[in-house]
Amino acid sequence: MKMVKRLLFLDDIRYPAEVYQYTQQGIFLRKDWHIVRNYDQFVNRILKKGLPEMISFDHDLADENYRKSNAEKTGYDCVKWLIDYCLDNGIDLPKFYCHSMNPVGKENIISLLKNFKKLKQ
Repeated sequence: MKMVKRLLFLDDIRYPAEVYQYTQQGIFLRKDWHIVRNYDQFVNRILKKGLPEMISFDHDLADENYRKSNAEKTGYDCVKWLIDYCLDNGIDLPKFYCHSMNPVGKENIISLLKNFKKLKQ
C-alpha cells in the first residue's frame, strides 16, 4: 500500500494554522495538509489516496449532532477505522498527532493509537 507524501488534518471547523496558535507545533504551518471534516471524508480520502505520512486528529466532529440520537462519528471512530484498515492491509500506522481541545477525547485517541503501536512491535 503506498504512502501519500501529504499530511491529513481531521477537524470539522479549524485549519492547521489555527492549531499552530495553541500547540506551537511548526508542522501545522506546512502548506501540504489535506483537510477532511468528518468520518466519511476521512475514510474516503485514505481509500482513494492511501495513507498519508502523518494524520492530526480532532475528537469532536460536528458538535451540534451529538445531541441527536444518531450522532456523527468522532475522531475516535476514525482512529478505530484506521487501525482496522492497517490490520486488514498489513501496514503500519502513519505518524500521528491529536490536536483536539477535548482532553478526554484527546487522551482516548492517543491511548488507542499508542496501544495499537505497542501490539504491532
